[in-house]
Amino acid sequence: MNSILLAFGAIDARLATGCRALSLRRHEAAVRIGVHAHERLAAQRMWFDVDLCVKLDHAPAARDHISETLDYDFIRDVIAREVGSQHHELQESLCDAIAAALLQSPGVHAVRVATRKPDIYPDSASIGVERVCIKPW
Repeated sequence: MNSILLAFGAIDARLATGCRALSLRRHEAAVRIGVHAHERLAAQRMWFDVDLCVKLDHAPAARDHISETLDYDFIRDVIAREVGSQHHELQESLCDAIAAALLQSPGVHAVRVATRKPDIYPDSASIGVERVCIKPW
């Protein structure tokens, strides 16, 4: 696996050296999403991949205690809140909303959010959208 910190560091070296990366992979949720009539009938499986760059002063891990970092429940809670119970038209707007909500956390300095719908085409593993957002220093 490639280092997400090095990938963020290619954008701004301070992200690689001043942050800790936290990630959530292939988190699955049932989402009401899509523009086609048949997509409005039931929720669809979606996968979410999230990477956060958390400033080291917000995740120092100086002690072996959850208070020393960002709790992964926060990431899952944001996804659940943004998915909500309403119907979403586009993966793009849902992905953007999740990224923006994650970035609101004081310690989070950069985010990468990827969404995937695995059950769309029989000849494809999934379709998806990805977004990267960074706060100004």
